[in-house]
Amino acid sequence: MNRAVTVEQMRAAEAVAIAQVGDDALMQRAAAGLAGVVGREVRARAGKVAGTTVLVLVGTGNNGGDGLFAGMRLARRGVRVLAVRAGLVHERGWQALMGAGGREVSGVQALAALRGGRVDLVVDAILGIGGRPGLRAPWDDFARVLADIWVPVVACDLPSGVCADPPFGVSEGAVYVRADVTVTFGERKLCHIVEPARSACGRVEVIDIGLGDCPATVLAWEPGDVAAVWPVPGVSSDKYARGVVGVDAGSARYPGAGVLACTGAVYAGAGMVRYTGASQVASRVVEALPNVVVGDGRVQARVLGCGWGERTYGEGVVAQAVESGVPLVVDADGLRYLPARAHPGVLLTPHAGELARLLDASRDEVEADPLAAVHEAADRLGATVLLKGSTQMVASPGDDAVHVAVPGPAWTAQAGSGDVLAGVCGALLAAGLSATDAALAAASLQAMTAASHPGPLPPQELARWFQETIAGLAATDC
Repeated sequence: MNRAVTVEQMRAAEAVAIAQVGDDALMQRAAAGLAGVVGREVRARAGKVAGTTVLVLVGTGNNGGDGLFAGMRLARRGVRVLAVRAGLVHERGWQALMGAGGREVSGVQALAALRGGRVDLVVDAILGIGGRPGLRAPWDDFARVLADIWVPVVACDLPSGVCADPPFGVSEGAVYVRADVTVTFGERKLCHIVEPARSACGRVEVIDIGLGDCPATVLAWEPGDVAAVWPVPGVSSDKYARGVVGVDAGSARYPGAGVLACTGAVYAGAGMVRYTGASQVASRVVEALPNVVVGDGRVQARVLGCGWGERTYGEGVVAQAVESGVPLVVDADGLRYLPARAHPGVLLTPHAGELARLLDASRDEVEADPLAAVHEAADRLGATVLLKGSTQMVASPGDDAVHVAVPGPAWTAQAGSGDVLAGVCGALLAAGLSATDAALAAASLQAMTAASHPGPLPPQELARWFQETIAGLAATDC
């Protein structure tokens, strides 16, 4: 599980470490780690380290100091290190690089070297965690040129022009560096985990600089975390032990939602799926999935709301399900009928627009700071909330951290994916997982399967590959 912290949390951890060992020691540890990664990257791409050319873009703060001392180490290994600066920079770092054989170049010279293919790798050490969104002159020219040519970029702590905390400043038209690798220090920052900033960071490598324990704002799941919680049946398990999930989804207008939600539950491994929704949809569900039982009965979890449209007595249906205490997934149209207060065993699965309606906010406000929005929704409604999107986030009432599912490709952003996801969540709740674990495991399953089978597979077809991913998880767990 990966951790990520806010700027405030990082500053606090740094202050403690500086009081113990001093600012210079932390910078030297960071520079050594950065130089090591740059050396590996340039060797992998050029086949050697000595004799290559690395351009360091040097900003005015400690981030620039990290880059300068890293450049010093590279120069001592025979790298031709060019450095371009704008304004005052870390003086000792600058002198150390120049003393090791580094060479200062102007912005014009550096851009010409980039365009002429005379640079093997660029170190972005312009701005750190205190930077503002977007780049201004002269650095904006470098960001644009780097976007147009092929030269690897290693960012120091985070890509310049990207903010560490939301809003990240990577909206359309913003100017920022896109890194192939980001070397960060102590802990990941929020921008390394949450899209759309995550895509600007490339591969993230964390360097231990001795900060000690630091509370995390985000806990990001990896495949091993999914394997650790995935319910694997034992030799004595029957269909009831594996979990029975009741699905009330779909309507005469949206019959596919019922089929898709049941598909998610079936292919996620539910012991039994009972379809309890609209009679007009039941025959379609059974035609697609003959193992689904039509009619109400005892269940270990319920799924409500997918494709309901305007539902008569919707408030009563949802209220009764919440009051029953049975683990519950409420999705899509069902979110309109929520009571003022639920409980943590109720899992809400909104996208950004639906979450905005729940919070009486705008979609722009939710998308600007989704971490705060999902936290607020969980605390206000008393339920566990899975915010669907390019980064799938889960918050539960009173939890200090937001949990993030394993990421996947953008191909899953299509109609019906949320219905399938709701069914998977229901199957996992019925198997006994907590709402938080069920949400994270379900969203991760869909993402991991899409990553293994790239391309525009419709959600019902992607679900048929769940078995392959689940088999891999079961093998990992063993």
